[in-house]
Amino acid sequence: MTERLYYHDSFLREFDARVVSAEPGGERWEIVLDRTAFYPTSGGQPNDLGVLGGAAVLDVLERNEHSVVHVTDRALARGPIHGVLDWPRRFDHMQQHTGQHLLSAAFVEVFHFPTVSFHLGREVSTIDLAAAKLETRQLEAAERRTNEIIFEDRAVRVTFGTAQQLAEAGVRKQVEREGILRAIEIEGFDRQPCGGTHVARTGQVGLVLLRKCEKVKENWRVEFVCGERARRAARGDLTTLAEAARLLSCGQGEVPAMVARALEERQSSYRARQRLVEQLAEFQALTLLATEARAGKSEAARVVLRVFEDADADYLRMLAGKLVAEPGVQALLAARAGGHVVFAQSAELGANMNALLRESLQAAGGKGGGTRDFAQGSVPDAGALEGILQRALERLRA
Repeated sequence: MTERLYYHDSFLREFDARVVSAEPGGERWEIVLDRTAFYPTSGGQPNDLGVLGGAAVLDVLERNEHSVVHVTDRALARGPIHGVLDWPRRFDHMQQHTGQHLLSAAFVEVFHFPTVSFHLGREVSTIDLAAAKLETRQLEAAERRTNEIIFEDRAVRVTFGTAQQLAEAGVRKQVEREGILRAIEIEGFDRQPCGGTHVARTGQVGLVLLRKCEKVKENWRVEFVCGERARRAARGDLTTLAEAARLLSCGQGEVPAMVARALEERQSSYRARQRLVEQLAEFQALTLLATEARAGKSEAARVVLRVFEDADADYLRMLAGKLVAEPGVQALLAARAGGHVVFAQSAELGANMNALLRESLQAAGGKGGGTRDFAQGSVPDAGALEGILQRALERLRA
């Protein structure tokens, strides 16, 4: 059995122990100690890292409820060993985990929204709340209440007891386990069964900052950061805001209005551009019909064949649509930029443009498809476009 030192002292940075077993696991070794301050991945909290003797601790996991396995980069001999934790990582996890307890308790106290899951990530952490609806005002209220408790610098204590004893003491979440359980108590605010590592006073969390909220199945996922992560996030937000203000030549408080104005202007410009492009397509369709239309299979059919240098797929589709809006027109169009191909015909004509396109592109390694009257695709080699359209024209005339 491994004695878990972090159960009693989360601030223990170094410790002495004995190696009781060392087993190879591929290129790594699995080390079991008689006692450890290394926390294994559990309960939504990642594992600690650090060193054991001269070996780097790469992972820590629970083999069962009695043993903690330290995955190292080299073998260790049985006997005495000295362990040193990666303290910045450990303290960061302590801040995030205690912050989560505070935030979850605040949502319960203010809105009766229970936390159903918790994840402590590398950059951000999340809780999933059981709530039918979660509004911005509720997020702000829970964040404000959480930080009130942090600023009051209340004591965070570790207590032990049976499930019944903890229930009688008023734990926030009931557990169904035998034996002695561990709980984290935040003075006058929360009591929660937990085996994780925590700070000693709420002030050490520093600050809780909510970042994002989204619906995930039937619950709401709230993303948050604490302590140094909150400072980095706030600094990053301010830097981004300052840069946006510089680019927009305005004050930081004016950024939202300036962005809204820029988006409105962009949308207006886009609509104006689309109108001009459509007018261009109409004009070009009339020009092509007047100057480049070729005889089709019947006297009633006219074929327009053209390879453009820089037209995009959207313009090809629009132009084809304008051409075949006229009666008796078949359009064989392509664009060298992107290798796009569009085959289309007026509704009353009898060719199968989908079959013609597939057959024409196949030999050139292209692909595409569509309907009987309108099909589109592309080829990897734009140099083959003239030949593809010419062979398609011959098939239409056959």
